[in-house]
Amino acid sequence: QVQLVESGGGLVQAGGSLRLSCAASGRTFSGYVMGWFRQAPGKEREFVAANRWSTGSTYYADSVKGRFTISRDNAKNTVYLQMNSLKPEDTAVYYCAARVGNVVRYEALEYDSWGQGTQVTVSS
Repeated sequence: QVQLVESGGGLVQAGGSLRLSCAASGRTFSGYVMGWFRQAPGKEREFVAANRWSTGSTYYADSVKGRFTISRDNAKNTVYLQMNSLKPEDTAVYYCAARVGNVVRYEALEYDSWGQGTQVTVSS
C-alpha cells in the first residue's frame, strides 16, 4: 500500500490560486490512478480530478474543469493539483487518493489509499 502526504492548503481570497502536493512513499505511482477528492462540511466526499499514471490521461469534475489542473512529477513521486480562479464553494478538505490499476473511477470507495487531507478555505 502506498502512503500519501498532502500539503499546500491554506486560506485564499476568491479568484486566487493554490497548488496542492501529494507525495507518495512506499512505492511509485506506476500502475496506479491518482485522484484528488474534496469534502465540505456536511457533504459527501466528491471527485475533483484524476490522473492515469500509465498514460498521463487526466479527468476532471465539471465544477473544476478549466480552473484546476492535475499533474505529476515522476522523479519526485508527487502529484499536484493546481487550483486557479478559486471560488468560495471550493472550500473543503482536499484529499489525495490512489487506486491500483488503470481504470479511472469517480467514487471515493473505489480508492485504496488516502492522505490525511489538507484544508482549503476560499474567502469571498
